[in-house]
Amino acid sequence: MGRFLCYHDESFGFRKPPSFVFPDYNNAQLENRHHNAALLRYVDSVRTHGHRAARIDPLDLIPRDSEVAALNPSRYGLKDGNKRYNVNGIIWTNPKVEAQRNDTEEWWTLDEITRHLREVYVGKIAYEYMHSQSKTERLWFSHLLESNTMPQPIDKQLKRRIHGLLARSEVFDNFLQLKFPNLKRYALEGGESMLPALDALFSSAARGSVSRIIVGMPHRGRLNFLTDPQLLQYPSIALFHKIRGGAEYPEGMDVEGDVISHLVSSAHLEYDGSEEPLKVSLLPNPSHLEAVNAVALGKTRAKQYSLLKTHPDDCQLGDKVMCVQLHGDASFSGQGVVMESLGLSNLPHFTSGGTVHLVVDIGYTTPASQARSSLYCSDVGKMINAPILHVNGDHPEDVVKAMDIAFKYRQYFRKDIIVDLLVHNELDLPSLTSPLMYEKISARRSVPQLYEENLIADETLTPEDINAIRTQYRSQLDAALSQVPSYAPQKASMLEAQWTGMVWPENTEAISNPDTGVERDVLERVGKASVYVPEGFELHPKLQRHVKSRLSSLESGLGVDWANAEAMAFGTLLLEGYDVRISGQDVGRGTFSQRHAMLVDQRDERTLVPLNDMLDGEGKIELANSSLSEMAVLGFEYGTSWERPTLLPIWEAQFGDFFNGAQIIIDTFVSSSETKWLRQSGIVMLLPHGLDGAGPEHSSSRLERFLQLTNDRYDGVTPVNINMHVVFPTTPAQYFHLLRRQMKRNYRKPLVVAAPKGLLRLSAAASSLSDFEPGTTFKPVLPDLVENQGTAQRVIVLSGKIYYDLIKERKERGLDNLVSFVRLEELAPFPFQELRSVLKTYPQEATKEVVYLQEEPRNQGAWTHVKDRLNWVLKDLDLGVDARVLFKGRKESALPAPGVGKLYREQQQKVIEAAFEGLQIL
Repeated sequence: MGRFLCYHDESFGFRKPPSFVFPDYNNAQLENRHHNAALLRYVDSVRTHGHRAARIDPLDLIPRDSEVAALNPSRYGLKDGNKRYNVNGIIWTNPKVEAQRNDTEEWWTLDEITRHLREVYVGKIAYEYMHSQSKTERLWFSHLLESNTMPQPIDKQLKRRIHGLLARSEVFDNFLQLKFPNLKRYALEGGESMLPALDALFSSAARGSVSRIIVGMPHRGRLNFLTDPQLLQYPSIALFHKIRGGAEYPEGMDVEGDVISHLVSSAHLEYDGSEEPLKVSLLPNPSHLEAVNAVALGKTRAKQYSLLKTHPDDCQLGDKVMCVQLHGDASFSGQGVVMESLGLSNLPHFTSGGTVHLVVDIGYTTPASQARSSLYCSDVGKMINAPILHVNGDHPEDVVKAMDIAFKYRQYFRKDIIVDLLVHNELDLPSLTSPLMYEKISARRSVPQLYEENLIADETLTPEDINAIRTQYRSQLDAALSQVPSYAPQKASMLEAQWTGMVWPENTEAISNPDTGVERDVLERVGKASVYVPEGFELHPKLQRHVKSRLSSLESGLGVDWANAEAMAFGTLLLEGYDVRISGQDVGRGTFSQRHAMLVDQRDERTLVPLNDMLDGEGKIELANSSLSEMAVLGFEYGTSWERPTLLPIWEAQFGDFFNGAQIIIDTFVSSSETKWLRQSGIVMLLPHGLDGAGPEHSSSRLERFLQLTNDRYDGVTPVNINMHVVFPTTPAQYFHLLRRQMKRNYRKPLVVAAPKGLLRLSAAASSLSDFEPGTTFKPVLPDLVENQGTAQRVIVLSGKIYYDLIKERKERGLDNLVSFVRLEELAPFPFQELRSVLKTYPQEATKEVVYLQEEPRNQGAWTHVKDRLNWVLKDLDLGVDARVLFKGRKESALPAPGVGKLYREQQQKVIEAAFEGLQIL
């Protein structure tokens, strides 16, 4: 009997965040809180509103009341500063939580209470946590902040480390400005505290037994972070080589690279108190400021995937791997991917154990009043009740303390937390648009210089020490620049670690078309397991037919439908040790109620995932029913594909058109990562497609957009390492082989599948089990099943479900011998030679005018991609005449399909009739 699971509760991959209970108030404390209600109101008001008076803005530009009324004890009837109050249960005074639970009275004067609260909440770090709906989190925070559990004063060794980071950053920026004055470098000037913030976080993580950190960030300060010898250690000589026009990869590679502000690096960092080096990896991010967010989340979770399989009960996501995301203030509050990604943070199939967000709140040149509709850029984080720490970037030691608190929270609750680092921008000529702000900036000393004054005052460093640190780093940069003429990159680390054994697609060892067939007994075993219903499991009555139909097709070997083929592809991969993850809305059931990979007991909602429970394969399938997001969910799955080549990651759009919500991910990652960053990906995008009268936004997966994004060749001679595959399969067997080909190749490519929803249950489109057996594979071109090569007067090349409408119409008209339909199942890479081989079997008369027919309007679909390539094939056939390609289909339109049903039917009929126009039975 299968293992029963609670729906949305324990299916494979599902992880709840850890649950903690902070000890509640005892009776004596509750009585004291009641007795001193006015004092309690005052204390909670300071916790809630203290940030409004905190000194967190280096330029003091944030609007705030000079005297926040809520912080005045007199508003609560508390006027005598010398009056003593029992604070037990009102203010936390003991670092040990349990010790706070006794009935010991503790008496403080009102002045002592006020002084303590203002010291904690109205300083250079401001806290927003009282908006949390969790009493536990509110209690945890107030206890941490008020009970002397904060870090002790920073020692001189750490001060010197902080100073080194600040000073090197300033030297670096000044050096680039001097040597490359016209370079767009997105400097960190004014925001140097970002570096000690990251260093402090990494140090806390290393001591907390985290061994791997995945960092996603935009461009501001990226080069400073990359090149610092204490952080990511990217060679300065490599950067200068790139700035001067050189490539970041060795010569001879088919790669075009990216701009300097997108460079990446990984480093193993050593920190005192850690058991092992901490590996920090910075991910590439395109120029779209916030895009890598969800990619970083997916990669972080995928690093922990094996724990989900090997330690399903005690796996605590986030123990060893942590995601860190940096943001700009304007993009954090303005770009939708931030909200979409935050929305994934606590979902059980998407959580990765909590992300620490660092917002480099640099202000740039857009006033906050025009950049957001809230006081703080970080306010969007309140949508998930994330706590927020605001810290003054002019005070690096407070920044370090804030990061330590952030890590403590993340480590305890495994949830996201935001640190809003308020700094000022000394670059980009803010005087052009913000003269008053620039006036304040120009009158100040830099952050490193301000900190150096403090270090000299407390005798941590001397002026000579400071000068030596700066001079030494400047000399290192000078030496690196002088060596650029003799420098050449020697290594591209793209197939290491978990990618060992994979090859570059252009390698002679690349296997592009492996045998993806499977023995019949295995197919039958998987197919039966996929619909196994244990005794006592009450299946929905409508699914009884689904189960019987699948079992019947397996027994007869005929009528294998789309969902059965998919289940057999998944199951056979699981048996071979591969994992499968499919995400999107309702993927367990399937958008069109066709998949049913997850079965739900109708009595108690217990859930069964038969492919996991009945096959007992080494691989596992994760059915990640997602939020109503496109950009973040596709980005998340894409991130998993970077991390695990042994995982088949699939994103299914609810309707094919809906991918356009993820267009930024497609443009800047899916289609271009291999060319820019040498990053392979096996991501699969399932885009339900087919004009069937559903109207705009439910009828097209916009094939034209994907095809335009490919670097497919225009002739059949020049080889090309295509960036992604675009397919339009018309049989379940073709779909089966495509999914298995993704994993059986020894390299990875993105796959865009226009999955024809109209064929999911069409009996004419069913396959036989023999189509799945050894020796079979995906066929880019399918010839006509009617062997009419000797009599055909017209050859029509087409893709998609309209094929079945056409062969039905052809039969009814009695034209089987006069017209042939050749299916292009793979549009990119264009199958030049396969198509040539098929067309070559027809007489010259039939191929001198080849028709390309599509349902989509002429300005959409595959026509613009196919036209020139099909013309090349006809020319290569050397027919002795000027052969040409004719278009038949809908006229140009601004819509993918009309919303008027009558008009749709009229258009569709005209397309079908056009295929047979002028043909007569002789």
